[in-house]
Amino acid sequence: MAAVFAPPAPGRLRIVPLDDLTLVYDRASGITHVLASPAPEILAALDTPMSADALLQRLAGDFALADDAAPALAARLDELALAGLVERR
Repeated sequence: MAAVFAPPAPGRLRIVPLDDLTLVYDRASGITHVLASPAPEILAALDTPMSADALLQRLAGDFALADDAAPALAARLDELALAGLVERR
């Protein structure tokens, strides 16, 4: 069964764009993360729990993605999950 990724609880993250970077303050951990593209775009697209494949389809509707974008998305989701910014179910 494929993993499902879920956004954190509403209000948990404070997201502030800053030039080419995005600051993400996690109220639960007290940690501020500094993210570069495509991580902020992934967080924005992940508004409900979904599989990596469903998220890839959603992102492909908004961005020009390479044909081999799935492994890169999987790697970014793993990084976001390790940082506690998304939940792997």
